[in-house]
Amino acid sequence: MKHNSSEQLFALAKTLMPGGVSSPVRAIKPYPFYTASAYGSCLTTVEGTELLDFCMAYGPLLLGHAAPQIREAIANQLENGWLYGTPSPLEPAFAGMITADHKGMDMVRFVSSGSEATMAAIRLARGFTKKSDIVKIEGGFHGAHDAVLVKAGSGATTTGVPDSAGVLADLVAHTRQVPYNDAEALETLLSTHKDVAALIIEPILGNIGPVLPDEHYLEDIREITKAHDVLLIFDEVITGYRLGIGGAQVRFGVKPDLTTLGKIIGGGLPIGAFGGRREILEQVSPQGPVYQAGTFSGNPLSLTAGIATLSWLHDHASLYASLEEKTRALEESIGTKAGGSFVRIGSMFKYFFRARPPKNYREVKECDTEAFGRFWKKMLEAGIFLPPSQFETNFLSAAHSDNDITTLSQAYSQCR
Repeated sequence: MKHNSSEQLFALAKTLMPGGVSSPVRAIKPYPFYTASAYGSCLTTVEGTELLDFCMAYGPLLLGHAAPQIREAIANQLENGWLYGTPSPLEPAFAGMITADHKGMDMVRFVSSGSEATMAAIRLARGFTKKSDIVKIEGGFHGAHDAVLVKAGSGATTTGVPDSAGVLADLVAHTRQVPYNDAEALETLLSTHKDVAALIIEPILGNIGPVLPDEHYLEDIREITKAHDVLLIFDEVITGYRLGIGGAQVRFGVKPDLTTLGKIIGGGLPIGAFGGRREILEQVSPQGPVYQAGTFSGNPLSLTAGIATLSWLHDHASLYASLEEKTRALEESIGTKAGGSFVRIGSMFKYFFRARPPKNYREVKECDTEAFGRFWKKMLEAGIFLPPSQFETNFLSAAHSDNDITTLSQAYSQCR
């Protein structure tokens, strides 16, 4: 593909924006393509090239690009305004839908992003427990705020190392790490460190995966955190409503103390939410002493899009089985290749350039990233857009047809 217009746009953007992009993952070398429009399962570049999209904005677009039912709901809300600075009836309506779908969420607070949700949930956990430290999983991503920007792989019981300039070492010294799928490491850490407020975990590692939990792993960490009086935070910004109504906690039958949501609950508009047990959420301002606020929290457009999305999903719950069948068929059709492995769950999937499916971050890092880079470029040339990293999940949506899956399968076979 010739990206002359995209090349020119990127050259201009680099003079005006750090790295020319609004988020680092978009900085595709030598320059990213620029999107002019998107509908259904496809993106159209500024050059007029149509690409079959399996990135889906990194997860939010479960119904596909520009889903008509969401577009109509947004258009109707626009007639009534798009920012109030006051409560609106949309807030309790949407809160009621979310809490009804999650047994572990008695109350919920809306924010503007997944990062904001995890930041607030961690602050709330510390405020509720009156403990200082948190534990995260090596390779787990919980947004771009200081407490969780900790270099992965620094060891099961060591203090964190900042993964970004500008993050204070004495701040992330309160963030400890354990490997994914290693309940024993968590038990060891919590047995020797008594000032831990919470474990925050993606139940499925989505930002480096998907990497799936071993059998009983999530149940085991639930029991361990309970035994040590440590709150369990499920970061379901990716998996929330992606794996089914109620997300990973329903699928695996594990009830966390706190949950963070984002992506799908906004129907493609900016949103985040955190919720959990009533006695914990009652500590949030103005009811309690843990401060959290935001001008755009509870934005009417985002809530409207979210209500339209969740309403549609409840009315079409068979979608989840259909999408899981598509990823199963994709796995069967592309098979395996020396040096590669296919991982899937629900509508999430990834081909790892590693002989066996990874079980944790350290094994993900063993993947052949150069081979992935060559593969990704071939796929793009074939008209397939995948997340441009070995360490990102691919997504299906309701808009992907059987023909789209066949096209993807054929491209995998030709480009690996």
